[in-house]
Amino acid sequence: MYYPSFRIGIEEEYQLIDPRSWELIGYVTHSMGGAQVIAPELQSDLEFAEYLQNTMRSSETPVCTDIKSLHDHLLRRRSTILELAESHGLKVAAAGTHPFSRWESAPLQTAHYRIMANDAEMIARRMLAFGMHVHVGIEDRELAIDVMNTLRYILPHILSLSTSSPFWVRRNTGLKSYRNVLLDALPRTGIPGRFQGYQEYHDYVDTLVRTNSISDVSRIWYDILPHYRYPTLYVRICDMVPSCNDALAITALLQATVSWMVDLRLNNMAFRSYERTLIEENKWRAVRYGLEGNLIDFGIEREMPTRDLIRELLDLVAPQASKLNNIDELNHIHTILDRGTSADQQLQVWQEADQDCKAVVKFLVGKTEDIP
Repeated sequence: MYYPSFRIGIEEEYQLIDPRSWELIGYVTHSMGGAQVIAPELQSDLEFAEYLQNTMRSSETPVCTDIKSLHDHLLRRRSTILELAESHGLKVAAAGTHPFSRWESAPLQTAHYRIMANDAEMIARRMLAFGMHVHVGIEDRELAIDVMNTLRYILPHILSLSTSSPFWVRRNTGLKSYRNVLLDALPRTGIPGRFQGYQEYHDYVDTLVRTNSISDVSRIWYDILPHYRYPTLYVRICDMVPSCNDALAITALLQATVSWMVDLRLNNMAFRSYERTLIEENKWRAVRYGLEGNLIDFGIEREMPTRDLIRELLDLVAPQASKLNNIDELNHIHTILDRGTSADQQLQVWQEADQDCKAVVKFLVGKTEDIP
């Protein structure tokens, strides 16, 4: 069987903040195709937008060969965005939602979002949410579908580590990832169903296009799917996180887990594929409680502390992490488990600041600027 490259990449969505009001005034989206600045106050500043876009495109390869090169690429990217924002009197925050900005006065949307709004109307118009998307290289499409079917089970564990959106329009939502609530209201989102193979997935996409449900495959936004352009498995479930180390650790865990599942198949074993409805139960628990709750171990049909299940996963993928040379980054998962996620930190700051949402934004800006 063909052995994948397991090359990795991260796409991120950054918030541009006015330090006088701490309001969201725009954002920067970075995909493998380049970067885009969305901010009405900067629309006339073509130098800012063009320089940022050219800088983001300067990387020779859209997906990095290993976690060490990804580390360097991520730090350069964030440093560039911070410096350019600072030169325009702005700050940068990385989180799943802005704690108090209102979607009704959101910055100018991209063409992508205008198409979404035309399709989903109010659901898309309130989509003021920011994510971190991870690519893991699996060049064989048939194998990518096979791994996608099994990796779905681990997605709630990954989401629990990345939760970073407890607030919405000045409200403590009671959830650790309100961003996922916003996204799941859109069509063709959430945990995908199980596909028998790539041909069945291709037929599904073709049916949607032929029936005018979507214009092309890029209009499918499941939490995990084969990327329509790159030979990668594309994981979209994560909130945007302020810490570079957190982002790298979560990516390392995904890369090692994918490698473990491929290794099982090479040895004529397989991780069991569970029904989407069962996985959705765990996703809800991750959205609601993050690391503080329990996930269901469907193998023994019993709920277990989320932290314990993630530690168990770390033990299972440790041999693959050693082969991939990402054990140092993976070990940072223990720091997240001990410290709590960004959502936990934001809630603590909010409580200590007498429920002041501006204090939370200042905290997020500080964590985003803290580049190791």
